[in-house]
Amino acid sequence: MSQSRTVSLFRNGRNQAVRIPVEFELPGDEATIRKEGNLLIIEAKAKKRGLLEVLREMQPQAPEDAFPEIDDDHLPAREVDL
Repeated sequence: MSQSRTVSLFRNGRNQAVRIPVEFELPGDEATIRKEGNLLIIEAKAKKRGLLEVLREMQPQAPEDAFPEIDDDHLPAREVDL
């Protein structure tokens, strides 16, 4: 669902600024802005996440019973030189 609203532009020192209405607020305190033709695209800056956070959020792709049981008694154990 696309929303739009007319807003006022104003000057803040040498910069042009726009007041963002509450329904369009972005999370955080930084954003990325880029221009594509006559469009200005403003995106919330993504917070960098650590590997552990990403792994915690991952969902298993296959059910636990999707793989057959492995009988360790039939696997030969051998020494490996490292």
